[in-house]
Amino acid sequence: MRLVVVSAGLSVPSSTRLLADRLAAAVDRKADGVEVEVEVVELRDLAVEIAHNFTNGFPGRRLAAALEAVADADGVIAVTPVFTASYSGLFKSFFDVLDKEALVGKPVLIAATGGTARHSLVLEHALRPLFAYLRAVVVPTGVYAASEDWGAEGLEDRVERAAGELAALMTGLSGAKREVPPVVVPFEEQLARLAAS
Repeated sequence: MRLVVVSAGLSVPSSTRLLADRLAAAVDRKADGVEVEVEVVELRDLAVEIAHNFTNGFPGRRLAAALEAVADADGVIAVTPVFTASYSGLFKSFFDVLDKEALVGKPVLIAATGGTARHSLVLEHALRPLFAYLRAVVVPTGVYAASEDWGAEGLEDRVERAAGELAALMTGLSGAKREVPPVVVPFEEQLARLAAS
């Protein structure tokens, strides 16, 4: 299974990237023995190519590879820092240049980091509507980590619960892809069905 982690953290080290890594590791643990191939897309490194894509309409080489990785993934973890009570502009810009069909039916785990717990509703009022608009399947549990959450009770429980939900969707969908053979109806039978209706 392919899991792509989109991290919009700007600093190094980044609490956004730290949360993304914890979520990815938890998904790997929850995948019931299915091998999870994780690819991380650091938006900080793609900022210039994203801006150029808006002005010239074409993604650069690294941005094109990142967009393709998201489109080909079995599941996505999307993590952003909170800026002005919403997702970052860089985060939104990446999903603006992504093909509008790339996330249709794809399981997505949403997460965010911020300086205070007061911004935790960003998951429900900004991230969930964005991915619903893109027709992704957003897992029920979003994960928000404020500065005081690191090392405190509760964060690991939320990480594990959300990762389990994403892993269940990913293994279910990728299993369905492997197990369901294509249905081929002979042309003559199609004609007979049409005539009978």
